[in-house]
Amino acid sequence: MAKKIEDIKVLYLEKPQLKDPILIEGLPGIGNVGKIAAEHIIEEIKAKKFAEIYSTDFPPQVIIGSDGVVRLVKNELFYWKGEKDLIIVTGDYQALSPRGQYLLAEKILDVAESFGVKMIFTLGGYGLGVEVEHPKVTGAATDIEIVEELKKYGVVVKDEEGGGIVGASGLLLGLGKMRGMRGACLMGETSGYIVDPNSAREVANVLTKILGLKISLSSLDKKAEELRKITERIKSIERAMIEKERSEREDLRYIG
Repeated sequence: MAKKIEDIKVLYLEKPQLKDPILIEGLPGIGNVGKIAAEHIIEEIKAKKFAEIYSTDFPPQVIIGSDGVVRLVKNELFYWKGEKDLIIVTGDYQALSPRGQYLLAEKILDVAESFGVKMIFTLGGYGLGVEVEHPKVTGAATDIEIVEELKKYGVVVKDEEGGGIVGASGLLLGLGKMRGMRGACLMGETSGYIVDPNSAREVANVLTKILGLKISLSSLDKKAEELRKITERIKSIERAMIEKERSEREDLRYIG
């Protein structure tokens, strides 16, 4: 008899002892801002992976490693014990369907609740559709006290515009609030067209200040500078092509 496939499966590598940990989510999204910020923090504080999440609502594929070995796509949970214990979730993908998004968010919250999480920070990008040289960090929270606290760190609260937060970054806050958890979302302004380490740097900078973490952001600075150079090269090529087309059109005027 074939084994029934679970919609979502959590595989624990270990179950650490944590004290009132804070949950941080940084899954792929607009500009991959949240994912880059979360992975940078994981690397800097040397957080340890303790669980993997697999879902039938992830893309039906495997990822090929540099050694040619394949693995299923997944989300991963890391922990860090410090002045404030942390649980950080990141991964390859978010769920593909609305139902899958809800199930995944609930499963992440199940794990968080089992460790006593009471506070959540979700990270993401705020797409503007245009290039952003100096991105601001925008935000929203589950209650007004946290909103006012975010403002102290320079977070722009776009309360006058309304709108929504799509995907895991929004659902974890909404569903978490129903479980008595408080939380906030930090979103870095970004064009939304490219992977944006510059925006991720600003999000990581604000979050680490809120948490009192002291980490280096130099590698994100380096990635942002590399991206700036690539963007400038692309713009230069585009300008040259436009100038060439203009010149060719002008040349055609003299043919008759």
